[in-house]
Amino acid sequence: MCTGQCSRFIGLALYPLAFISILCNIILFFPGWDVKYAQDGHITEEVKYMGGLVGGGLMVLVPALYIHMTGKQGCCANRCGMFLSIAFAGVGVAGALYSFIVAVLGLQNGPLCKVLLLIWTTPFKDMKESYLSDHSKWTICTSPENVVEFNVGLFATLLVTSGLQLVLCAVQMVNGLFGCLCGTCVNKGPL
Repeated sequence: MCTGQCSRFIGLALYPLAFISILCNIILFFPGWDVKYAQDGHITEEVKYMGGLVGGGLMVLVPALYIHMTGKQGCCANRCGMFLSIAFAGVGVAGALYSFIVAVLGLQNGPLCKVLLLIWTTPFKDMKESYLSDHSKWTICTSPENVVEFNVGLFATLLVTSGLQLVLCAVQMVNGLFGCLCGTCVNKGPL
């Protein structure tokens, strides 16, 4: 596969991953599928960092557009365009890494929830053992309903998505270097 085709593939693969990241982050603002928790400010702290919206979303979507266009025949399918794709892929790596770190923190600290029908807290934050492997601890959160499953599912999705974005953008950095040094091998057609 030549560097131009590889760029097109990577760009196309990054689009759905960026949209999944944005969607997961937006959904995380509505635990228990209810708006009242966002209105009252009872949202997990890591959701407010917007790792999926900004990092895995916009900071990957913009480079994905450029990387995809780099592989097409025309003004961008040249050595200079491939050199710029390295910088854009670097932005994608930074965004994916930010999203990955926020997702890890979201999984590690657990959700903000009401405990004993009285106190809003993050009950799993300072536990010695991980709450992820002991499902019996999840019942400590009484409100929003099923908030632990909600957060674990969405932050795990963000973790996987940002990991894939990180790999694809890193591959594009190497691909861009080869394209910059060797050309994109896009057929120019008859002169």
